[in-house]
Amino acid sequence: MKLAALVPLAVALVPSVSAHYRWTSLVEGSTVTSPYQYVRQNTNYNSPITDVKSTDFRCNEGGLASASATQTGIVQAGSTVGIALDQPIYHPGVINVYMAKAPGAASAFDGSGAVWFKVKEVTAQTDGGSTINWPSLNMDQVTFTIPTSIPNGDYLIRVEDIALHVAQSPGGAQFYISCAQVTVQGGSGSGNPGPLVAIPGVYTGTEPGILININYPIPANYTQPGPPVWSG
Repeated sequence: MKLAALVPLAVALVPSVSAHYRWTSLVEGSTVTSPYQYVRQNTNYNSPITDVKSTDFRCNEGGLASASATQTGIVQAGSTVGIALDQPIYHPGVINVYMAKAPGAASAFDGSGAVWFKVKEVTAQTDGGSTINWPSLNMDQVTFTIPTSIPNGDYLIRVEDIALHVAQSPGGAQFYISCAQVTVQGGSGSGNPGPLVAIPGVYTGTEPGILININYPIPANYTQPGPPVWSG
């Protein structure tokens, strides 16, 4: 009787254990838009990508297939934009946000080639080996200011949370990824975004900020993976 009573409880717990957080909604100023209105929807329920060489590393599994069904939001250069999650981040790790200018419509852009530049990062805080803190923990959205000097046009905004709780072995880091589609207006066009990187290709998976044991010994410092942030 005790075993029978425990079975329904175990079944009820499965979704909460297997469902990870997902980036679902575009943020425009103080407005969070509807889930997957402007964000390409992934098709993997347990959402992280661990293979940095996979094409799924670009916009997550299903990200390209859902592009044509995803609307493209209009945002202004100099405004605050971002991407929100369906639940707060609960794994320790860091965040990078990239943008890539589409040659035409964002909904038809696969993001291939050396076209991505970083616009935001949320890194770890260290004090020489005594403690390490993760400001991204419990965040439910990440935002940044679109540089006023950015050229106008259609862009993909790609966000990645790099969960590092089991990153001590190759392939252990978990990347929670989504891509939003936007049209940027009001930019002066005087800026030259860069450095440009390809995704996949930006990481090998062996960078010290990706292949790392965050538990013991406590890292004395942390090196954020990827290129520097372009701020215009």
